[in-house]
Amino acid sequence: MGYKSIILVIMLSLMTCSAVSGDESMDMIKIKINDEAFDVKLENNSATQELVKELEKGNITVNATEYGGFEKVGDLGLTLPTTDENVNTSPGDIVLYQGNQISLFYGSHSWSYTKLGKIENIDSNHLKEVLGSGNATLVLSLK
Repeated sequence: MGYKSIILVIMLSLMTCSAVSGDESMDMIKIKINDEAFDVKLENNSATQELVKELEKGNITVNATEYGGFEKVGDLGLTLPTTDENVNTSPGDIVLYQGNQISLFYGSHSWSYTKLGKIENIDSNHLKEVLGSGNATLVLSLK
């Protein structure tokens, strides 16, 4: 085996080890909306890292109310670190507002938020249907 082949094998081994040892469970959480569960792909920031630590202690339930005709907002029950920036939201986006409120968007909006994540594989019509027209119960969990 030549020198270049040995380096290639070592590099591939290191990449495989880092992929296996990487904590992939921390980049995904679950959200249950009025009893229907969805996967959420988390952003990589200090807010989501603290959120995961809190979820390791147990599920977080948020009673969310309608706001603005494009989102449901509720008190998180704790304060997370913020890295607010202007965000153009789209359906399925989950953001942190003022450090202690979660907003789940079924429409679009632009404001200063800390992005937490996005619901995967859901279209806006189904999301609107699941959220309903009134209040919604959101349960965040690791599984």
